[in-house]
Amino acid sequence: MLEMSKKSNLLEQASYKYSLQDIREPNLYRDMYNYDEVPKVAFNHRRVPMNMPEDIWITDTSFRDGQQSMEPYTVKQIVDLYKLLSKLGGPYGLIRQSEFFIYTKKDREAVEKCMELDLKFPEITTWIRAKKEDFKLVKDLGIKETGILVSCSDYHIFKKMQMTRRQVVDYYLETIRDAFEAGVVPRCHLEDITRADFYGFVVPFVNEIMKLSDEAGVPVKIRACDTMGYGVPYTEAALPRSVAGIIYGLQHYAGVPSEMLEWHGHNDFYKAVANASTAWLYGAGAVNCSLLGIGERTGNVPLEAMVFEYASLRGSLDGMNPAVVTEIARYFRDEMGYEIPPMTPFAGENFNVTKAGIHADGLMKDEEIYNIFNTKKLLNRAPGVAVSKTSGLAGIAYWINEHYELKEEEQVHKDSPLVLAMKDWVDEMYADGRTTSLSNKELENKVRELTGEGQKE
Repeated sequence: MLEMSKKSNLLEQASYKYSLQDIREPNLYRDMYNYDEVPKVAFNHRRVPMNMPEDIWITDTSFRDGQQSMEPYTVKQIVDLYKLLSKLGGPYGLIRQSEFFIYTKKDREAVEKCMELDLKFPEITTWIRAKKEDFKLVKDLGIKETGILVSCSDYHIFKKMQMTRRQVVDYYLETIRDAFEAGVVPRCHLEDITRADFYGFVVPFVNEIMKLSDEAGVPVKIRACDTMGYGVPYTEAALPRSVAGIIYGLQHYAGVPSEMLEWHGHNDFYKAVANASTAWLYGAGAVNCSLLGIGERTGNVPLEAMVFEYASLRGSLDGMNPAVVTEIARYFRDEMGYEIPPMTPFAGENFNVTKAGIHADGLMKDEEIYNIFNTKKLLNRAPGVAVSKTSGLAGIAYWINEHYELKEEEQVHKDSPLVLAMKDWVDEMYADGRTTSLSNKELENKVRELTGEGQKE
C-alpha cells in the first residue's frame, strides 16, 4: 500500500508490518556481544535519511538517573537545581521536562516544593514502578506524565524477567492500560534497546503500544534507552547498535512521531553526546540528559553538552542561558561538595585554562587563538592559565593580568620586573622537585611579597 509521507512529501510503501517473533531461546547477539571480548560494531551499509524534526528539545533526568549514582540530594538541593534548570532552559522551555522519584516522603516533598514554584518549564514528570498504586500516586500529585520501565532485550526478558516475549508484551500492555485508567500519560522506557531484536520484538511491540494509544485516545511517549552505552552514531552501522537505524525504524515502522520520541543514552564507550546528537538528526524530538552527565556507571548524556550541541545544530541558543552552566557547576562544588573532574567540558575548572607557556603567549596576543569561543560572554568564565614549570614568562604575565582584572594600561608584560621576579621564583620551586601547578593563593602571596601591597606593578 502506498501512502503520502507527511515528512518527505513523497509516496512511500506503508505495507511493512513486523510480527512478534516469540522465540524459545533468547537472541543475545553473541557475534557482537561476546562477553569475553570488546563488543563489535557491525556494518550493513544501509543508509537512512537524516530527518531532524522542526522542534527539538532537552529533557532532564538529574533527579532520577542522576540521584541513583551519588549521595541522594536534599529537598533544598533539588529545588535549587530545578530553578537553575528553568533558568538555563530559557523562556521557550528548551529544557522541557524533568523526571523525579516519588517513592519516599522526601521525594514527594521535593516534587511538591518544585510544583509550588509554578514554573512553566521544565514540566515535572515522574518515574515509577509499573504498579497500579504508583499510578494513583502520580495522579494524586497532579502530575500528568510518568516513565515506566519496559525492558526490550532478550537479556532482560529471558534472563531477568524469566518470561517469553509474548508474556512480557502482554504484561506491559496491561501496565499501560493501568496508566490510561489512572489518567496518566505513560512514557515507555525501552530499556536495553541496543541489545534488542529490533524487528523481531521492538517494532511489533511498539506497534501494539501505538495501537492501544489510538484506541484509548491517550498519547504514549517512547523513550529509546541505550542502557549500556552500546549505541553507535556511524552511518551504515547495523542494528541493534545503530542509533540512526533505531530512530528511523521507530518512526517509519512503528509509527512513533518525532514529538513522542526520545533518546536516553549512557557513556560507557564515550559516545553519549555523539549518539544523542545523532538521535536528533535522524528524527527524535527529545534527548534525555542529566546535569554534568551524572548517572549510572559512566553517566548519562551531559545536559550542558546538549545545550551547546543544540546551538551548534540550530545556529542559535533560542533563549537558553549558557552562563547558568557556570552557576550550576559552582552549586555542585560549593553547596553539594561534588568534585567535578577538572577537565570536564564547560564546567570543570580546567575547561578553558592552559598550562603551556606558548599557549599563554597566544592568549595574550588574542584569546581567540586558544579559546574555543567567547567563554566570558557565553559562560561568564574568562580564559585562564595555570602557572607551572611550563608556563614561562607569558603564562605568568597572563595570570597576573587576568587574576587581578587589570585594565589595558595597567597590564604587565613578559619583560615587566614583577613578571621576571615571579619567573625566577617559579623556576626555584620546580628546581626543588615540585610537580603540581602553583595555586592561586601561593601566587597571590608571592605577588604581595614582591610588591609590598598585594597589588600589581
